[in-house]
Order: sequence, then structure tokens, then C-alpha cells
Amino acid sequence: MGESMKGLKRSVYCGEINETMVGETITVMGWVNKRRDLGKLIFITLRDRTGLVQVTIDGNRADENLFKKAETVRGEFVLAISGSVVNRSPENINKDMKTGKIEIDATELRILSEAEVPPFQVADTGVGIDLRLKYRYLDLRRPDLQEILFTRHRISQTVRNFLDQNGFIEVETPMLTKDSPEGAKAYLVPSRIYPGQVYALPQSPQIFKQILMVSGFDKYYQIARCFRDEDLRANRQPEFTQIDMELSFVNEDDVMDVNERLMQKVFKDTLNVDITLPMLRMPYKEAMERYGSDKPDIRFGMELVNITELVRGSSFAVFESAIEAGGSVRGINAENCGNFTRKQIDALGEVAKEYKARGLAWITITETGELKTSLTKFFDEDALRKIVEAFNGKAGDLILICADKNKVVFDALGALRLDVAKKLNILNDKDFKFLWVTEFPLLEWSEEDARFYAMHHPFTSPMEEDIELLETDPKSVRARAYDMVLNGAEIGGGSIRIFQRELQEKMFNALGFTLEQAQERFGFLLNAFRFGTPPHGGLAFGLDRIVMLITGTDSIRDVIAFPKVKDASCPMTDAPSHPDPSQLRDLGLSVLKEKE
Repeated sequence: MGESMKGLKRSVYCGEINETMVGETITVMGWVNKRRDLGKLIFITLRDRTGLVQVTIDGNRADENLFKKAETVRGEFVLAISGSVVNRSPENINKDMKTGKIEIDATELRILSEAEVPPFQVADTGVGIDLRLKYRYLDLRRPDLQEILFTRHRISQTVRNFLDQNGFIEVETPMLTKDSPEGAKAYLVPSRIYPGQVYALPQSPQIFKQILMVSGFDKYYQIARCFRDEDLRANRQPEFTQIDMELSFVNEDDVMDVNERLMQKVFKDTLNVDITLPMLRMPYKEAMERYGSDKPDIRFGMELVNITELVRGSSFAVFESAIEAGGSVRGINAENCGNFTRKQIDALGEVAKEYKARGLAWITITETGELKTSLTKFFDEDALRKIVEAFNGKAGDLILICADKNKVVFDALGALRLDVAKKLNILNDKDFKFLWVTEFPLLEWSEEDARFYAMHHPFTSPMEEDIELLETDPKSVRARAYDMVLNGAEIGGGSIRIFQRELQEKMFNALGFTLEQAQERFGFLLNAFRFGTPPHGGLAFGLDRIVMLITGTDSIRDVIAFPKVKDASCPMTDAPSHPDPSQLRDLGLSVLKEKE
């Protein structure tokens, strides 16, 4: 049983002790990071959320009971220690510790809580993620993880302060709401009061924030929890956090301006980095043509080059079949990669195949200017030189070419340029390159369902000059949508919304909804629109992604206190779990047994 704190009060945090306190008697409390026993001299490094401090118990001077107690201390014990702050001798100064010039000469030590031998050492970063997440409370004692969560806190505080100063009001929207079948799958919550019926957890506060605009709040925001029951990826979690906002009587420029200034403030406050405004803007079509991505990383070049017309009519069947099918032939110049081995080039081909490309053609330009290529059988030297010239190829470069449907070509080359950049180690995490991607297609066609889906959501407004195309050429309609992209990651996206009932009906018609179906799915929003709707628009940032980019971690699990793993389960709590049969009876539900 641990000792009591009675009579002791923490006077300072471990990491806040400095040389100005030498001679003072202080009390610190925290966890044992390490204990070293040198016979008559015991050193304890004590840890709390602010850092480490060294405590010395000298058996030649200390009380005998104090020394005996110190001998029983082990890693992760929780201690309260009082003593005098003293200077370390010059040879014992630890330059790697914030408090490395001082130590505490202990006069009292209480063991507040003992600890079993932990399944891993807190400082051991080589432990598997599954074990760390099972004992997440131990994992979270790591100073680097704690600092990430402190940074997350500071970002949230900056956001709240900035939006408050800019006239926004924070409003909480419901967690239990109606399911909308459009988009990702929702988590459903059964109701005991309405047996057999369910609520849905929100995938975003979209409809409620638009209703708040109808209600006259003008500027709304919320740091909102959102839920999506979908397959996980490296930067996805089933529950995540959005910085969500909506504004009335605005156009695209208004929404972009306030969010540019918000990100400028966030990066200044957290990293002391100055973001230049206004941010670059790039239409979706240009982003795809130049970078093969709607979230391009513009920290480096390696832009796509379209050589379709240059190679049209060649004897190479792969190129010709792609062109005849309405596709294209494009490539990138991987500068300074001419020394890649055939094995390395084949590995790049495998990357392209992951994005459904049938293969990857290549031309290596040796340091002497000689061309080595997979296209030798199909193009003579003169034709190859013209291709190289189109890419501004020079000695030591590697040209990578893909031919297929445009979507496949864009996806494959967009992924390849990032893969090559990582291999060349030219991506600087401290170089923050923002841009807006605008003028997205309003709709995207699903071959599987033989219908259009909204690329963002059904309430995104088409560009005014494209409205008449909704009924005649829906695939050509551009949206009044905008995504903020940072270093190849979409960190926020939004749009100007439809606020006129007639236009909303045209949109639903383009999506294949009857008015009755639209009313069934979105009736409460459409009903609200009957009573005076201001023009409005908004945006939502992914807070988790922003924290990842600011802290330089490549795992979303590092920026969430209690994350899920890839199968959406929680190793620490063993969620999800089977409900008790009595709960199912109360809910009017039964569970189908899965077939073996």
C-alpha cells in the first residue's frame, strides 16, 4: 500500500527546476524513469509531464530509513520527494537534460504508489505497436507522445481564440442523428426506447451547420468528433476530429481568406513558422495534369509531361491502344535517377501496377548521354531523342512513362513522383507548402452503380456558369469547392453550398434521386430551406492530419490519445464487444451468427 501525500504539496514540476532555485527546498512528484545504485549513493531520475530531474540520496549523509526506502524503489514507482536544489559538479553536468546542471539532494522520499514490472520500458521505442496500444497508459508516458498531445492542445486553443476573435460562435451539434445513406457507412446506435430503430453517429456536422446558417448564426464553428465505419488506412481512424465551420453571405474568397489566416496563426503559434499569404490556388484540372493528384505535393518538381501526340501512330501497341481508347501517354523525368539499377526500376513498375497501370516504360540517360530503354524495339534513336527532349532530359536522368486511361495514368504517375522523391530523400518536413485546389468536378460517375455521385456532397453548389450543364453534360460541371493541401495531404475541404430549392432539386435529379427519395433522406434540411436561406459556405479541417504535419509524425495513432488499430478495435479496452442477450432484448435486436 502506498504512502499518503498528507503534509506534502508539490511546489514545482520536474522539468521546471533551474539554477535560480539553488539553495531552495522543493517538493516534486512523478514517476521513476531510472534508478542507479552506486553502493552508498543512489540516483533516481524522476519524470513528470514537463521533463526529468535527477535526485540524489547520499547514504553517508541521508537518514537511514530514507536510504533504505530509496533502495526499494523501482522503475515507474510514483514518488514524492523533498530536498534542496544543488548545483551538479562540472564533470556531472548532463547537457542532454533540460535540468542537467542541477539535482535534488533528497531529505524526504515517499512511495505513493508501487508499480509491477511493466511489459516494456517506456523509453524503448522498438516495442511493437499492438503491445504499446494494449498498454496505452504506459505508452502515453513517453515524453515525445506527451509533447504531441500538448501540441494538439495548443493548436485547438489557437483555433478557438482566432475564431472567437473573428466573430464565430461555437455550437455543439448532435451525436445521435439520422442516417444518410450517401457517402461512407455510418456507425449505427440502437435505441432502447424505440426497439428495432437506430440513430447514426455523425460522419460530419454538415446538415446541422447548414441549418445553423438558416437559423441566423452567421458564423459557426465546432471542434467536432466524427465517425465513419470504413476500412482504415495509415492516416484514417474510425473516429476523428474536425475543425468545422460555416459562414453566411460569403463567397469562395471569404471562406479561403479566413482559413488562410487561421492556418497562418496556427503555424506561427505552434512552430514560429511564417506562412506567406495569399496561398497559391490551382484548379483541379491543372493539378491533375501537372502532378497527377488533386492533393499535389509542390515541394518539388518532377511534373507530368503529356507526350500523347508525340507518340501517336507508333508501332508500340501499349501506347496505341491507350490512345485509341481515349486515354493518354504521359511521364515524369526522375532527375538524377539515371543510376537506378534494373531492379530499382522494376520496383517502380510495381508501384505503378498498384494503381492499375499495366506497366511502366523507361528511358535511362547515362552520364555519357547514351540512351538505355525498354522502348528500343518500337522507337528509333531519333524518336527516342524527341521523347527525351519533351521531358527536358539530361545526362543522369530517368524518364518514366505510363499509358492507359487518364485516371490510371494520373494515379500511377502521381504515386511514382512521390515514391521517387522519398527515395531521393528530397522531402523536407520543415518546408510547408500550402495551396488551394479549386474547381473540382461536381459529380463523379460510378461504373459499378451506373450513376453519378457527388464528389463532395449533394449540397455543394455548381459554378454559376456551369449550372445549365447539369441536365445536358453533368460530368463537365465544376463545383464551387476548394481543398487546402499541405505537402501532399488534404488538410481541409469545403464548398459554397446550394441554397436555392430549385437548384437543389436539379442536383438531386443529376444524382438520380426522385424528389420523394431526396425528401426521405434530407427532408429536414430541405424543409428548413423553405423558410429563408442565406447564401452560405464552409470548410472542415482534419485536426488529426494537421497535428501529424506539424509534429512530423507519419502515424495518425501518435496524435490521438486512445486510437484504434487497423481492424477498428481497441486493444486496451477490447472494444468492440458482444452485447449481453438482455441488452439485445431491450433493443429489439438479434445478432446473426456468422457462418463458419
